[in-house]
Amino acid sequence: MGSAKNKSNAARKARIEEMRRAERARERRNRILTIAASVVVVAGLVVGGVVLIQSQSDKKDEPQADKKTTGKFVAGADGVNTWKGTLASTHVETAVKYPMNPPVGGNHHRAWMNCNGDVYTKELRKENAVHSLEHGAVWVTYTSKASKSDVEALAAKVKQTPYTLMSPDESQKDPIMLSAWGHQRTVTSASDANVGKFFETYVQGEQTPEPGAACTGGLPE
Repeated sequence: MGSAKNKSNAARKARIEEMRRAERARERRNRILTIAASVVVVAGLVVGGVVLIQSQSDKKDEPQADKKTTGKFVAGADGVNTWKGTLASTHVETAVKYPMNPPVGGNHHRAWMNCNGDVYTKELRKENAVHSLEHGAVWVTYTSKASKSDVEALAAKVKQTPYTLMSPDESQKDPIMLSAWGHQRTVTSASDANVGKFFETYVQGEQTPEPGAACTGGLPE
C-alpha cells in the first residue's frame, strides 16, 4: 500500500516538474518573440526615420517653381532682352526652378555671392547669384564654347568693375551672356562694344531693387 502511494506521489511530482519545464520553455519562447518583435519595431522606426529625413532632404534639394515670377522676355532694338512681368524677390532655402536661364530675378537665397569684381571658376548656385543681381550687380556667364582669350579679357574687365561677378554656366544657350536684374543680352566676344554699354547701363542701374546694398560680405564661392 505504502509502496503504491509512493509511486503515485513520484508520478505526480514528475508530472508537475514536466509542466514546470514546459512553462519555463514557453516563457523563454515568449521572451525571445518579444525581443525579436521589439527589434523589428525599432528597426522599422529607424528605417522609417531615415527614409523621412532623406525624403525631406531630397524635397529641399529639388528645384521648386517660382510661381510668383510671371511674364516673359521682350527683345529690345538694342539687343537687350527685358523681362516684362513680375520678378519675385522672396528669400527661400530651397533650390529654385527659374523660367529663364541664367535667371535675371526671382526668389533667391538670403546669402548673395560676393560681386565686387569677383571672378569664379566654378558654376555658381543661381539662387545666390540672383541675390547679387538684386543688389545691382551685372553677372557675366560663359560656356566652354567661349574662347580662352575672351574669358580672360572679360575676367580682367570684371575685376576692375565693382558690382560685377563672373562664372561659367554650361546650361546657358549662348557662349557669353550678360545679366542684370530684369535684363539680359548675348554678346559675341569680349571686344563687343555692347559689353561696355551693358555695364554702363546696368551696374547699379535704375533697375536695381536694392541700390547701394553690399556686394561684399556674401559668399566667396
